[in-house]
Amino acid sequence: MKTLPPPGAVLLLIDLQKAIDDPSWGERNNPAAEANIAHLLAHWRAQSWPVWHVRHDSVSPHSTYRAGQPLHAFKPEAEPLPGEPIIAKQTNSAFIGTDLDALLLAAGFRALVIAGVITNNSVEATVRMAGNLGFNTYLVEDGCFTFGRKDWTGKYHPADDVHAMSLANLDGEYCTVITTAEAVTER
Repeated sequence: MKTLPPPGAVLLLIDLQKAIDDPSWGERNNPAAEANIAHLLAHWRAQSWPVWHVRHDSVSPHSTYRAGQPLHAFKPEAEPLPGEPIIAKQTNSAFIGTDLDALLLAAGFRALVIAGVITNNSVEATVRMAGNLGFNTYLVEDGCFTFGRKDWTGKYHPADDVHAMSLANLDGEYCTVITTAEAVTER
């Protein structure tokens, strides 16, 4: 039987900024991800459980995530409330170049429920590190999305396939993959 997150686990939302809506990213999967994230947020906030946000502050001059421009702002569905921590990062993993690990441990948090973008990039990098650092990590599969892409041979893979492969790489080794419904199940 699949284990579910303990009550009071940190909801860690990754890179949910307007930048991800730029058409240059291409074809995406899971159009309901933002609605699922809004549901997760509402549940966590109603329980007064911790919600932490990760914001990508790209230093690349051509990035849609570059600080100081309108697309850098959080998406309305994932807007932080006053008092909710915001971790600024410049790489794909929320643990690299930040004090996320130290802050979580200092606050006594050992369980993470992760959602956000891009499944096979920042989400996957953060989940791998969380698992390797010993956090009890859960990834909300319908609270993430990605984009279609070519592999190294040039073969194109639709976003659903890229998403599914990333989840398969993570589940059981670095995290437990769950759904939004499972994350909000009363325990």
